[in-house]
Formats: sequence, C-alpha cells, structure tokens
Amino acid sequence: MPDLSAPAYWLSRLIIERGIAGIYCVAFVVALKQFPALCGERGLTPARVVLENTTFLQSPSLFHLGYSDRRLRAVACTGIVLSALLVLGLPQQAPLPVTMATWFVLWALYQSIVNIGRTFYSFGWETLLLEAGFLAIFLGNASTAPQWPVLLAFRWLAFRVELGAGLIKLRGDRCWRDLTCMDFHHETQPMPNPLSRTFHRLPRGFHKFEVAGNFFAQLVLPWGLFFPQPIASIAALLMIGTQLYLIVSGNYAWLNWLTVIAIVRAWRCRSARRASR
Repeated sequence: MPDLSAPAYWLSRLIIERGIAGIYCVAFVVALKQFPALCGERGLTPARVVLENTTFLQSPSLFHLGYSDRRLRAVACTGIVLSALLVLGLPQQAPLPVTMATWFVLWALYQSIVNIGRTFYSFGWETLLLEAGFLAIFLGNASTAPQWPVLLAFRWLAFRVELGAGLIKLRGDRCWRDLTCMDFHHETQPMPNPLSRTFHRLPRGFHKFEVAGNFFAQLVLPWGLFFPQPIASIAALLMIGTQLYLIVSGNYAWLNWLTVIAIVRAWRCRSARRASR
C-alpha cells in the first residue's frame, strides 16, 4: 500500500488538534451554563419536545435514553474534562485506539447536545465544530505521523467554508454586489463586540474596500489552497489575516477560529528537524 503519512506536518497537526480541543472545551462550558435555561427541563424550548417527536436515526443523541438537566451537566462536564486533556496533549501520548476513542466520545457528546438544541444550536459554527471534530478523530497520536488524506480533508473544509460564504453573498442582498453592505454591517450585526462601533465609523470608501476584500478572500484565495507552495501558504496567510480581521471587528462565536484552524493545514508550518527523521 502507498505511504500516505506526512511526518513533516506534525506542527500543523498539533495546532489543529489543540485548537479544536480548545473550542470543544469552550462549547461544553457554554452548554453547561446555558443549555438548561434554553432547552432544559424548564427551558424556553425544552429538549423533551424534540426527543418526543424524533427517533434516534432522525436526531442522533444519547439523550434519547432520557433527558434531565443533571444528565446534561454530566455530559458537559465530561466534555470539558476530555477536551482539556486533549489541549494538554495527554490522550495523544496514549495508544492510538485511546486517542481516537477520546476524539470520538467528544464528537458524540457534542452531537448529542446539538441535535436536541433546536433554534439555539442551529448556527453554522455548531455544525462546523462537529465536522472538524469528526475529522480530528483520524489525526492520530504522538507516535504516528499525520496522514495526507486527513490533512487534505481539513484543507477541503476550509475551502468549502470560505467559498460558500462568498457565493451566498453574491446571491443574497444587493448591497453585497454594489459594495455597500459594510456601511451598516458593523452596526447591525447580531453580536457586535466593543470595537464594532469604531469599525462602523470608518469612511465609506474603506467600507467598500472591506466588501471587495471580502470577495477576494472568499472567492479567489480559496483556490490558492490547492496550488503548490509557496502559493498555498501565501493564500492561507491572507485568508487567516481576513479571519482575524473579522474576529476583531465582530463576533461569530468560534466560526472564524475554526476556519483559521482548518486553513492552518495549507500553511507550510512544518519542521525540517522532524521531517528528517
């Protein structure tokens, strides 16, 4: 069989797995604090309604065995502990089946929460975390080299996220096509951060540049991820810069951070020392 390992990209894998584990940890903390009030036994949209009207195949979730706020907290706390251990790199030092099982359990636990969260868990960053978390199952452990198909899958994920975001703007509101959307975007976005007001007050000419730059980052640069080096690295760094700009100027939960983590795969962050072994 052909050798599909990519030992030179051990650093890319480390960044990807630590990043995804960190976001998992945040997601489970959010569930622990907010899910009972939103979808719990006395929540705004109780999860029991979903469980009563769907089967496991329609909405896979461990809570089909029975939901209670106490069980939800147990699931969330388990997810926090496992993701924190992955951030520290401890499961990665264990045999490969243990490492893979840890990632799988995280994915299954968070899938169980998302699938009964209804409106409050219907955002793109939830599904993106689950997809990235599923790919993480196959990243391997400390004693195995990263595999090219898995690393390529992360690159493909970044490509789809960025290109899809650009295409949906083209077919959406006319303001994207006439370069005026950013005139009011920073002011009206659902979750502005403390700097959003400052960005909103920038000159209108700069707002047009923002929209044009956004289209370039989402419709042109993603194709560069599949070009030979150093083009792929240049495209990746420019896309990462765009995502960091979005993080500074707005708030889209962990959507932008996950995109950055996926893009890291295309950036040539590798070590010659490891590659020579």
